[in-house]
Amino acid sequence: MEKRQVRKNMKPIVSFDVDMTLLDHKDWTIPDSAMETLERLRENYTIVLATGRDMDSSFSVVLKEQIRPDAIIHLNGTKITVGDTIIYEHLFDKELMRQIIAYAQEDAACSVGASVGGYDYYVHPEVVNRHDTDLWGECGRRFADPWKLPDLDVRTMAYIGDEKGAKAMGARFPEVNVHMFAEKRGADVVEKTASKAMGLIRLCDYFNIPLSSTVAFGDSMNDYDIVKTAGIGIAMGNAMEELKEAADYVTDAVDSDGIRNACIHFGLIRL
Repeated sequence: MEKRQVRKNMKPIVSFDVDMTLLDHKDWTIPDSAMETLERLRENYTIVLATGRDMDSSFSVVLKEQIRPDAIIHLNGTKITVGDTIIYEHLFDKELMRQIIAYAQEDAACSVGASVGGYDYYVHPEVVNRHDTDLWGECGRRFADPWKLPDLDVRTMAYIGDEKGAKAMGARFPEVNVHMFAEKRGADVVEKTASKAMGLIRLCDYFNIPLSSTVAFGDSMNDYDIVKTAGIGIAMGNAMEELKEAADYVTDAVDSDGIRNACIHFGLIRL
């Protein structure tokens, strides 16, 4: 579903991934320099979040309220909002979802599923439990039967496992992108009809501005397309090497004022 509404004379877009681009996972805060930069950008630029998260979820809404973006590309482009208005959304093909679940059941080393309505529908939940406990010290998920997932409205899926398994899944299902997270212990599974890059294109169409008037920041492989597509693509210093190679510019890490330093470098803000 896509709502078309053109607005004229909009400001250029500066787009930010959330995790490990704006949000530092070492202390789960946005650095002060990044928040100050966002406030300085706000007057002259349209601020967009482009993330694998659903920023309307209870897990992320506090961050959304802190950042106050003008528009959001949620869930790797499968939902796009401007203010409180959904201008585009895409639901995962249900038969394809069943095939992916069946495929994942055959490999006990990985897990595939999605979180919907406060429940976590994953094949091999013990893999997710181990992943969460290793990263955060606990796993507070409420697991449910993954075969109920095709009966629900799902926009993206998640893969938990190593990079080799993610590549194998991508080869088996060419209809999807399997974008590895920066720590290479999991990935987003997204149908190729949606992406952060397509989300940026849709927002440019909505706001009636050229892609050349966009800047995109990111750190992991679900940012690859948007960093390549934007007028200026910027990789964080802590980004995956593949993204750094694709970017127009590599800034400092999330915890070393990377957002502010890049914005000064390109003249988006002044010292």
